[in-house]
Amino acid sequence: MQKFQQFKSHLKKGGLYKRSELEKWSNSVDRDLSKLVSEGTLTKVGPGLYYVAIYNAFGVQLPSDESLVKKFLDDDNFLITSYNIYNKLSLGTTQLYNNKVVYNHLRSGDIILGNRTFTFKKKSSFPKKASEAFIIVDLVNNLDQLAEDQPQVLEKVQRKIKDMDTKALDDALHKYGTAKTRKLLTLA
Repeated sequence: MQKFQQFKSHLKKGGLYKRSELEKWSNSVDRDLSKLVSEGTLTKVGPGLYYVAIYNAFGVQLPSDESLVKKFLDDDNFLITSYNIYNKLSLGTTQLYNNKVVYNHLRSGDIILGNRTFTFKKKSSFPKKASEAFIIVDLVNNLDQLAEDQPQVLEKVQRKIKDMDTKALDDALHKYGTAKTRKLLTLA
């Protein structure tokens, strides 16, 4: 029992831990994790990812999307975005999407972290912050994923890019656009 209390003493409120990080403090990490989860000290927030809960008036206060993704990837080179970001461009997109998209260099697929679904997309290149030019290129890259009238949205994109900074758009198109997107937007 003393070993378990010693293991527990290493955990800090609000801390995110990977299972592999906790192995050094326990001879039976799975048993100890199971016990900590059942007693409410830890909350499992993803595959091999645990959170020492902080409680507020609404229950468990989950960590931010950024901290969840950073810990999950063991990397801070990623961009979290959503198809909802396209709505601010005033191009006729109005749908609301539940998934967050995480551009990164390591993982692909849908993964639930902290009761939220993240769609990880492995990309060779993405910006640290989404500019308007990147958002437009990303919209066209993902046009087939959108619930809107796709030809109408593309037509509005092609009208909008005529009034944009061509250097920024060309740069974003070259760095982040798929072959199909480069062809569609270069012809505009």
